[in-house]
Amino acid sequence: LKEKYRKELLKGLMDEAARILLDFFRKHHIQAGVVATLHTFGSQLEYNPHVHLVVTMGGLTKDGKWKDYDYFPFAMLRKYWQNAVLKLIRRTLSQWDKARVQPLLQAAYTKNAEGFYVHAPKRSRTSLKKILEYISRYMKRGPIALNRILLYDGKIVMFQYHDKRTNTDKIKTMSAEEFIGALIRHIPENQFKTIRRYGIYSRRIKTIMKKVLSNYQKEIQRMLVNVKKALKPKSWCERIAEEFGVNPLECTRCGEYYEFSGVSVSKNGRLVVKYAKNKESERFMREENKKIGEEASKRKYEKEKEAAFKKLRFQWSGSLHLS
Repeated sequence: LKEKYRKELLKGLMDEAARILLDFFRKHHIQAGVVATLHTFGSQLEYNPHVHLVVTMGGLTKDGKWKDYDYFPFAMLRKYWQNAVLKLIRRTLSQWDKARVQPLLQAAYTKNAEGFYVHAPKRSRTSLKKILEYISRYMKRGPIALNRILLYDGKIVMFQYHDKRTNTDKIKTMSAEEFIGALIRHIPENQFKTIRRYGIYSRRIKTIMKKVLSNYQKEIQRMLVNVKKALKPKSWCERIAEEFGVNPLECTRCGEYYEFSGVSVSKNGRLVVKYAKNKESERFMREENKKIGEEASKRKYEKEKEAAFKKLRFQWSGSLHLS
């Protein structure tokens, strides 16, 4: 019976697991993404089909914007998963086969009052890169790693496994034939995909997602440019303009912009070039400093001459008569 419906049931497990999560996101008006991986093996190579899911922490809204959402009611997910699996079996099996297994289905529902098992690991403090590396290795791994095989002498195989119920490592011994048989039953059928993509990862909306992601990347790029501009050190001109509201390189009379050539400072009563952008600027600044110095000297001379004239001029107290 298991082999008869194997392909349909295994694909159905993946589809139903993804559907439950995508339906939950849709209730919050979000289109999420799910990557599902099917493993049919347990730690002792027994037949134990189960699904691993990688789910986005949020999704896209109808207007193409990303919305974070990472809360899942895991108690409810267990019941949803139980109902989905039992309905999948009833929907897939023929009437005759369904009648045969109905007592087992009813027992599975009754004995698991809290629902079927759903494992949800807590948020990890490990770096995202290491988590992705681990997940990628785990999702595509085979039934058993070579380093778990402790002994093979041509007749028996001895390997180590981890018992999750007791949380201890144990050793199992099998004949070579039993070991090979245990491995063979986990080989998927030809063309059967053990990794499937749903939601925003599905091929059906791949073209749409490319456009959405392109727009999203452009928005991120604009944000990064704005942040870069905000963190960029401001020039002396920008700082003065920000503080006093006046651009020091803009002429207040004609509105034209000055060209910064260098800096001159006063030393012993005359201007000297402290910094020049280039030799041509230095030559120009020396000439300008000379002109400014000559004009200043001229003004000083005229001022001193006027002061001396005022001091030496006659002070008349009466009238002057000429004959």
